[in-house]
Amino acid sequence: MRGMNPDRRTPARRLAAPAGVLAAVAAAFAYVGAVDPKEPGHYPVCPLLRFTGLYCPGCGGLRSAHAVVHGDLPAALHANALAVAGYVCFAVVWTVWVVRAVRGRPLRLDPPPASLWTAGALLLLFTVVRNLPFGGRLHP
Repeated sequence: MRGMNPDRRTPARRLAAPAGVLAAVAAAFAYVGAVDPKEPGHYPVCPLLRFTGLYCPGCGGLRSAHAVVHGDLPAALHANALAVAGYVCFAVVWTVWVVRAVRGRPLRLDPPPASLWTAGALLLLFTVVRNLPFGGRLHP
């Protein structure tokens, strides 16, 4: 669709991609909500945790999603606060995408390099702190 004027597409066509992404994310959350990550055998074990004993930034993400689906925000934050922040960021970006699609405008994500470096630094800091003795509150 390169070169196509987005204003000429029908609203249904403009909303097809955001709707598809939402359907995929909703299906993933529905599955994680139905199949408890705390029960062994349903999901793969984090290789970093298995082989080194260190928590990666994603450790606890499935338990966090499971808790979100069941409406338990404190448990979700305890399992992986960074994942919860990611869910909120996804919701905001998806909403902006839908609003822009309805208005016939493309979604342009062009964050400044400083924002990307800051996000990377926060991810690294979260990972390091959750693996230090005083970071026990960040363990999944």
